[in-house]
Amino acid sequence: MAVWKVRCCTLADMQIIIHNRETDKYYWPAVQDDVIWELNRKGTPGKLTFKVLKDSILIFNEGNTVQMNYGGTNLFYGYVFIKKRNKDNSISVTAYDQLRYLKNKDIYSFVETKASDAIRQISEDFQLKIGNIADTEYFIPKYRGSNEALFDIMQTMLDMTMENTKKIYVLYDDFGKLTLVDIEKLKLDILIDAETAENFSYESSIDKDTYSRVKLYYDNKETGKRDVWKPYDSEAIKKWGVLQLTESVNVKKALNFKEMADAKLKMHDRVRRTLSIQNAAGDVRARAGTMLYVNLNLGDMQLTKQVIVESVKHKFSNNQHVMDLTLRGDVITG
Repeated sequence: MAVWKVRCCTLADMQIIIHNRETDKYYWPAVQDDVIWELNRKGTPGKLTFKVLKDSILIFNEGNTVQMNYGGTNLFYGYVFIKKRNKDNSISVTAYDQLRYLKNKDIYSFVETKASDAIRQISEDFQLKIGNIADTEYFIPKYRGSNEALFDIMQTMLDMTMENTKKIYVLYDDFGKLTLVDIEKLKLDILIDAETAENFSYESSIDKDTYSRVKLYYDNKETGKRDVWKPYDSEAIKKWGVLQLTESVNVKKALNFKEMADAKLKMHDRVRRTLSIQNAAGDVRARAGTMLYVNLNLGDMQLTKQVIVESVKHKFSNNQHVMDLTLRGDVITG
């Protein structure tokens, strides 16, 4: 198992190229200050922020392409969305990868369609560049999205696939190509422990989304009565008191009334734990959706598990490459 070590580096290890598509000119600008590369596992495009010195040669506009290479590895390919100037002739740039276009909204209806085929069709409709799209195999009986973000349509179909196959798929942009991968293929031989992380933030809570009793009900028109199902965890009630989730159920879902209530209790009957890592030694392989190992004493427990990177912020400076991580998996529920 590999262990991260802080590697001294300079921004000379990084190459940012801007392509002005109107003039077909390429620029290698002088980058100032830190470069930040942020990735999230769901619903958010990859984001690159940096600052360049404006001179008489450098001319670029919104929509122009940006690519970043670090240590010989291609990391980011995206488009300029925001430019901010100041009196010192520097321009702060915010670029997003092509997942930014999945914030568009549209109407889609699919019948007996795999999530992977739907993702491919939507991507083609919006002229996105497609890379490797894993075959999700499961045929979703029916889906209809009305004026929803493309991100939400794709993720809902991936969630429906997960519910029926127990497989998690990660959607991301791989240097300019939309990619869908089974999360089992994104395991990294990386360890986060007390030596490789500068600090961590761990919270355990029963204050939000934790329940020791669930009450589901629906009004039965056939009997004229209100049907109720109320499972509970007696041991949890002893520890936390009665924390009750109450919800109404429509007639169609009432067919699985008991199963729904039991499933909701199982989902919410636990302490909520969140874990984030600050300034871990950087590794460009770590991106949202990858899996790595954690070995940390969190105070109330020793966590020695493989977890999912929910989000990562890579920070490149003249001295080092470090990253902040938000993790999820097993007892770390987010």
